[in-house]
Amino acid sequence: MKFNTKVAFLAVLEWNSFLNNNVVNSFSTPTQFSSSSSLSTRAFTSSQVNLPVHPPQVTSRKSRRRGLQLQMASSVASGTDDEEPLIESFGKGILRDYKARLPLYGSDIKDGLNTQCLAATLFLFFACLSPAVGFGGLFAVATDGAIGTIEMVSSTAACGFLYALFSAQPLTIIGSTGPVLAFVATLVQLAKKANLPFLPLYTWTGLWTSAILFLSSVTSASNMVKYLTRFTDEIFAVLISTIFVVEAASDIGGTFMSPASTFTKALLTLVIATVTYGTATTLKGLRNTVYFTKSVRNNISNFAPTIGVVLGSLLARKARLAHGAQALLPSLSIPTTFQSTSGRPWLVPLFDLPVWARWGALLPALMATVLLYLDQNITVRVVNNPSYKMEKGRRKGNILDGMHADMLVISICTFITSLIGFPWLVAATVRSISHVRALSKFDKDGKIQGTVEQRITGMSIHALIGSCVIFDKPRALLTQVPSPVLMGLFMYLGTSALPGNEMFERIVGLFKDKSLAKKEKWSSIPKKVVNGFTMLQVACLGAMFWVKSSPIGVLFPVIIALLAPLRFGLEKFGIVKKEYMDILDEE
Repeated sequence: MKFNTKVAFLAVLEWNSFLNNNVVNSFSTPTQFSSSSSLSTRAFTSSQVNLPVHPPQVTSRKSRRRGLQLQMASSVASGTDDEEPLIESFGKGILRDYKARLPLYGSDIKDGLNTQCLAATLFLFFACLSPAVGFGGLFAVATDGAIGTIEMVSSTAACGFLYALFSAQPLTIIGSTGPVLAFVATLVQLAKKANLPFLPLYTWTGLWTSAILFLSSVTSASNMVKYLTRFTDEIFAVLISTIFVVEAASDIGGTFMSPASTFTKALLTLVIATVTYGTATTLKGLRNTVYFTKSVRNNISNFAPTIGVVLGSLLARKARLAHGAQALLPSLSIPTTFQSTSGRPWLVPLFDLPVWARWGALLPALMATVLLYLDQNITVRVVNNPSYKMEKGRRKGNILDGMHADMLVISICTFITSLIGFPWLVAATVRSISHVRALSKFDKDGKIQGTVEQRITGMSIHALIGSCVIFDKPRALLTQVPSPVLMGLFMYLGTSALPGNEMFERIVGLFKDKSLAKKEKWSSIPKKVVNGFTMLQVACLGAMFWVKSSPIGVLFPVIIALLAPLRFGLEKFGIVKKEYMDILDEE
């Protein structure tokens, strides 16, 4: 038998790791091997150590190589977020993030080649394209056509692909957000009052913003996010979900009030949106039923949103063929040619701005930096939540992993989009949560066992969006998707991101019969404390929702930043006892 030195080396490496990590540690504390270990499960105590007679048997070379990669990555990323200072030496955080993730790049590609990732790609394609088209129309109105749908869809495709390719947390989906739109609208008004050209002012503001974000990435300034807690994460996540649900419901209700619509069209809009939402929600829950085989249940559940979109579109088409113009519904509107909305050159004439205004653009850039910094890092915190049980390049219980490298990518994207007058993009909360949950693996009780961590879905989603901009046939096909279908999908996006959010669970718990409801982890806390804590979060949610839609919407990031001191004030001034807060705000 030919001696394989590589396999022998791996066996010695595992045997050495076994002695160092398990046998030696057993003299100080009891240790229990995981059931996933290649060794048989053994219990060791300080009084008894059982050494196997032979070294552990080497399994397949493929699984051994994967295990070695994970071991290398975890050895680089060791420790907790409390061990890192707020500011680190130049590039240290970025280097740590990439050292932990790059050894696993090959598996990031291989692990994405399965039906679950295909289902997630189809679902998120519509979930990312629809907001891009919608925000594009809003940007066109706010900027008088300087930035419109073609710029938004192109920015989503290009930046999203680059982010999936180079980020350290590729499951995060980036896109435009309401606060960014509010800021740009404010910048338009500032340009008018100062009699300055808008696009050059936008470009210089973006260049300053990208420079500050770059400095924050190379100095590991994202470490400051460790002072944010579940308290902030939950409010922010529920806010974004609420926005999706409210906007979808408003669009549906608006068809009944619009003079341009008839009652027949309004009723058909409601039916199509309901069918899309109901199909996606019902089939998604099939995973937890006893119908069909496990494989069939999982596949139908994974493709549930896509099935909902197809069924809603077919139903709308059937109604249109049967009733003609009376049942003609508005559809997804995508530009027919690849050119700027206003016909301007793609490269912004940034030197058309006076020198004093170039330096003055630093002031609005500071506000933009706060906005992008908080939007990005809070969303990545939510994605990095330990409940999703991610392992690649991760330290156990650490939520800062990948943030510095991801901020570097965001700063570069902001620099590029500013030069060509594209919208700035940042991590999008609901789309990111939906992406992660679409890739989650569940046990028979519906609890998350793990997540498919890979880059294929992110790259594929944004490549498909890009094809809609460049090629005629995909664009023509998408124009057949009625707007009510997208309303139903938006409703699904908003509601599907809420399960697992403890703030939402406590809000629902206010209406439950406590004698029949299952015990939650906060059941041991006095009811008035739990309800008071929950109502405070609801009040913060209401305040943020109001600010977002008000003339002072540009101050939205300031409200987010104030949530952290508010949470610590509850504990510091004894409003909520520490032992209660440790349960209610547990990471």
